[in-house]
Parts: sequence; C-alpha cells; structure tokens
Amino acid sequence: MILLPSLLLPLLIGATLGFAGGVFGIGGGIIAIPVMTGLFGLDQKLAQGTALVMMVPNLAIALWRYSQRQPLPKWRTALLVLCAMTATALTAHYASNLASSELRRYFGGFLLWLAIHSLWSRRGGEGGWSFALPERLIPLVGLIGGACQGMISIGGGMIAPPILVSFFRQSQAIAQGFALALVMPSSAIALATFSQAGLVDWRLGILLALGGALTVSWGVRIAHRLPERRLRMAFSLMLLATGLWMLVHG
Repeated sequence: MILLPSLLLPLLIGATLGFAGGVFGIGGGIIAIPVMTGLFGLDQKLAQGTALVMMVPNLAIALWRYSQRQPLPKWRTALLVLCAMTATALTAHYASNLASSELRRYFGGFLLWLAIHSLWSRRGGEGGWSFALPERLIPLVGLIGGACQGMISIGGGMIAPPILVSFFRQSQAIAQGFALALVMPSSAIALATFSQAGLVDWRLGILLALGGALTVSWGVRIAHRLPERRLRMAFSLMLLATGLWMLVHG
C-alpha cells in the first residue's frame, strides 16, 4: 500500500505536465523542476536531469502530433534545429562560468516583456509590428532559442513562439510546432550529459514520462481545437506566470 502513492503521484504529475506540454508545445521542465525540488526533495541539478527523462519522449510525441496536424516545412525546420544546436553548444560552455540565478532573473524579465507584448498586441490587433519579417529568416530564431537553452537549460521552447507569432506572423499552433523541433534535439543531448554525470533519478523520471505519454496527445488535440486568440492568450499567460516565478525564485 505504501508503494501505491509513490507510483501514482509521479504518474499523475507526469500526466498533468504532459497535457500542459501538449497544449503549449513545451516539454514541461519549467514546471517539473520546482515540483521535484519542492515535493520530492531533489536538488536542482538532479531535478533538471530527471525532468529531461520526461521531456524527451513528451517532446517527441508532441512534435509528431503537431506535424500530423500542421506539417512543418522540412528544410526550414532543419535549419532552425541546426541553428539552435549550434547556439546551445556555444552558450552552454560560456554559461558554465556565470551565475545561473542571475541569468534566470534576466530571462524571467524577458519572458514578462514577451508576455505583456503578446497580450497587448492581441487587443483588437493594435500594438503589433506593422510588417512581418520574411519567413526565410525563421531559422535565425533557433539562434535565440538555442542560446537560452544553453545559458539556463530551459526556455528555448518558450521564447520561440511569441517571436514567431509577433514578428513572423505565424499561427500560434505552427509557432509551437517549430518550438518543439527546436528544443527536442538539445534536450536529448542534455539528458545524455546529465546521465553520464549520474544526475538522473531514472525511476522517478520514467514514471513521469509514462504519465506524460498518456496525455500529451490530448493536449495537442486541445491546442488545435482552441480558437487562435484563446490559444495565444493562454500561452501568454503561461509566459507571464513563468516569468514572475523566475524573478522571484531565480
């Protein structure tokens, strides 16, 4: 009987995070890490490594489902991923000598700006850019997302959608599909690195991953059924909450 809660709780948490990851096109790590440090008592690095066990399959399933419903341009997506991986590799090395808490606060402030900009520009259509950047420049968003991923291990999938929506006039669903493609390879590389360092609780991570695998497709289905305006509003509010949390707990 004691084993039942220890199995059910991670499965339920994983299911919740998987659903949210499907709706918003993120792996759920930004939510999973504080849950694991606060609820399961894991230290920060072990929580990050364990969260990746859940994130990698969730991202793969979500990307597959998004691609089924909104096919992404293959060549442009490949360039986006290449830019993201290059930026991640370069900035991860640089970030090893920086204070991560300070970086997280800066990133939290940037997320707040993105959230407010997105919410304001959607009010009646005013407040946005008067022109759209050419789509051939979309792969360069990978440099920004990859840099965030390398600097603080999270954020690439959160920062790409508002940029793609605001400055490239992409739909929210397409933008979230691009974000999934951006984050998945770097997450897999990060998991291998954390695993080699012994910073993964595989039992907990696998339970979270199993729970997430059951619900991530539902989240993707909901994302494509929501009206564009509501999906964008929900994503912006998620950015706002995340930015506030990172400023307070950075």
